Formats: sequence, C-alpha cells, structure tokens
Amino acid sequence: MTGRRAFLRGALAAGATGAAGLAAGSAAGSAAKGAAHTGAPAARGRAFHGEHQAGVLEAPARRTIVASFDVIADGRAELTELLRALTERARILTSGGPPEEAGIAAPPADSGVLGPDAPGAGLMVTVGAGASLFDDRFGLAARKPPGLLRMRTFPHDALEAGWCHGDLSVQLSADDEDTVVHALRDITRHSRGAAQLRWRISGFSSPPRPGGTPRNLMGFKDGTANPDASDAREMDRLVWLSERDLCGGTTPHAPADRPCGAAGGTYAAIRLIRMLVEFWDRVGLPEQEQMLGRARDTGAPLDGVHETDEPRYAEDPVGEVIPLTSHIRRANPRTPGSAGSRILRRAFNYDRGMDGAGDLDMGLIFTAYQRDLRRQFEAVQDRLADEPLTDYVRPFGGGYFLVFPGVRDASDFLGRGLIT
Repeated sequence: MTGRRAFLRGALAAGATGAAGLAAGSAAGSAAKGAAHTGAPAARGRAFHGEHQAGVLEAPARRTIVASFDVIADGRAELTELLRALTERARILTSGGPPEEAGIAAPPADSGVLGPDAPGAGLMVTVGAGASLFDDRFGLAARKPPGLLRMRTFPHDALEAGWCHGDLSVQLSADDEDTVVHALRDITRHSRGAAQLRWRISGFSSPPRPGGTPRNLMGFKDGTANPDASDAREMDRLVWLSERDLCGGTTPHAPADRPCGAAGGTYAAIRLIRMLVEFWDRVGLPEQEQMLGRARDTGAPLDGVHETDEPRYAEDPVGEVIPLTSHIRRANPRTPGSAGSRILRRAFNYDRGMDGAGDLDMGLIFTAYQRDLRRQFEAVQDRLADEPLTDYVRPFGGGYFLVFPGVRDASDFLGRGLIT
C-alpha cells in the first residue's frame, strides 16, 4: 500500500510541474475550441478544459490507441489519487512542453520518444469507466449511472475474455504514431501500482480516397450516415448525458449517492471487430455492394449517385434495389421508430499482422457514442442480427464505458462528480 501511495503521490507531484505550461496550452487551444463542434480534426494545442472531453465530437485523427485498465488501487482514496494523476498527465501531455528535470541518480522523467521538448501535437485523451468500477471495492455501487451496462454477447460474436471489459478505458488519438505511443507509456508509468493494462490495440484512420468519408479495410466508406457533430442540439439529443438521464431531472444538489456527476459525459460502446478479409476478397463486387447497400467506389446508396444521398426506402418497399437485409437498411431503416436509435460512430482500422494459421488479422476498432446504450447501440445491433455481413466479421472484444464529463478547470479531475 505504501509503495502504491508513494508512486501516485510522485505522479501528482511530477504533474504539478506542467502547470506553468497550461496557460500557453489553453491559449493555443482557444482557437481550436470550435473543433469539438465541427467534427473537424482537432487543431494542435487544443484546450484541455471544457464541458466535454476531447475525442468524441472531433473527426478521428490519423492514429489511435485504445486501452482498457483494471484498477488495482486499494480503496476510494487511492482511486481518487489515480484519477487525479490521470487527469494531470492528460493535461500535461495535451499541452506539451519539456518534462521536469530528474536528479542525476533518478531515471529520466520522460521516455524521450518525442524529444527534449515534447509537443502536444493535437493529442486527444478520452477516459471512461466500465460498470465493474462501480462495485464493492470502492463503495461506488449506488453511484453507478443507471444506463451503464456490461457489454453483452450478441449473435455471431466470438468474444475473448482477455479482450473484453475493464474498469477504465483510455483512448489516445493524434496524427502521429509516436505521439500516441509516448502518451501510453507516460500514462502507464504514472498509474503503475494503481492500474494495470487489461488490453490495448492500435488503429489508424485512412485519408479520404478520393474524398468524403474514410474507408474501412473492406474497401467501403465507413460512417457516411453519422449525425452532424456540429449540431449542438442534435448532439444533446443523441450523445451527451443530462441530469435527467442520470438522476431523474434532479438538481445538482441531489444526494451524494446519486450519479448526477456524470452529466456532460456519454456512453461509449467499443467493439473490436476482425474482418475476414481474405474470404471477403473472394466475393464478387455486386454481392459485396448488395450486402452493404452502397456502391463501393462512390459510397452512394444503391439507389443514389452521391455518397450523401438519402436512400429512398419508401420507393423500394420490397428491397429490389437496396435489399431488406443490407447493412445500411438494417442499421438505419429510417423509420419513425428508428430515429431515436442513431449513434455517433467513430471507427479506426487495425492491423495485428496474422494469426496462428497464417491468416491476416485485420479489422475495425468501432466506437459508438450515445445517451442510451440499450435504445441506441443495442437496438441497432439487434436489427443487424443475421445480416449477410456476419459471415465476414468476427467481433472478439471491447466493452461499454461511461466517458466522463470534461475537466472544467485546474482544480477539477476526471470522474470527480462520481467519486467525491
């Protein structure tokens, strides 16, 4: 216990040295403040403080690492220290600047991966909590937000226990691989003794080719039908949690055992999906397009011309043009009943080399943000059951997480409203 506490205290002390760089980071980020509301890539030096965490509304950066941690802290006090340490490291990493100088006999204060004056480089750090964090270890059971679930197994899943769930999720996104690797090493170093990596995976977002939405490793555009992330009212309707969602519309002065402190956060459904690309590559293009419901070259629905054209399902009730079993028609049938189940989809490709049989191990790191996991992500997933595409994909991991609200100021920290 003494060692863990000393380690966390050391992390917090080291973090304090970054305070001098906060003003510069915030000033540089003020110009990028609107990036969270445009769906555009975050500008370099994005402001750390705000109502919401970065990495949700912003368009995916070029590189990401998604990691899940098991918390091994002893009691709520150590958990609080851990979250303070994570917050301070995220604040420093996103602001950039030279690390504190270590003593002659001490190990270096930084890995040096980004050089002696580490840039913020547009890094976004997004932290969440799994349902398992709200158990008897920390006395948080009564504070678990009512919509935070444990990810269930869906038909055709091939979930592997070691790649599922976790107490905390951390997503690191930036345009450079060394930026996210540097951030992961820093966070694991400063959380050691209080949190242990459970699983991690690296991903990338392809540039639009030739334009529009980026493509996944099946060759199709991925995320065309997303809601508009620049529409604040739409994001409040579909993505951001309100006090009403969490505690029945009570005021901020609700009893301490209520989960109102998560207002301004969101629920993330993370799915690690292997694509059987060698099998897929042997399927004829017309059949691929029928399974997806879109043209591969343009991304347009099969009854349209342009990627952003709305499919005209009402004119095709029996699915002669866009099959009733196609992915886009199942996922978003565009009926009055399905309007409330839209999700904000963020996806990265991954490439893990090959498996033991010599087959390519490639696929998708899929993340969906929403206010209600059951009525949004799970409703979509249930509609997709037995779609033809299930023969070519194998979900093997992931989990559901509450993405904490943003950090409001220098005295705030991630998760504060739920654990203090």
